[in-house]
Amino acid sequence: MDAYSEGLRKKIVQALKEQRMNKSEAARAFGVSLSSVKRYAKAVSEGRSLSPGKAPGKKPLLDEKAKKLLEAEVQERPFAKLSERQEYLQSVAGISVSESTLSRAIRKMGFARKKGRWVPVSKTSS
Repeated sequence: MDAYSEGLRKKIVQALKEQRMNKSEAARAFGVSLSSVKRYAKAVSEGRSLSPGKAPGKKPLLDEKAKKLLEAEVQERPFAKLSERQEYLQSVAGISVSESTLSRAIRKMGFARKKGRWVPVSKTSS
């Protein structure tokens, strides 16, 4: 589920202040949960921003430096096995990832596995 927009959050807080709406009325009127209304009101009273925060989740295992190294490695040695690529990343960047993670990362870079090697995939518009 996406976060509520900053505009909606401001409208909710404005309704609480200007229209003297209580929190449960505001929740029903705007179709949000009571806890969200309480959280927005508290943020304003504490002087914090109403903008949505960053979504939670795990940080990526491969940073930009590792992705660039991996992409150069794939172009330089298209026939290398995933286990060899694991060893390469471990020795060069000190990053330890699974073969599955490497395979997904390589596919996201625009490569496909063809007859034992990785080849760039041309993106054609249909």
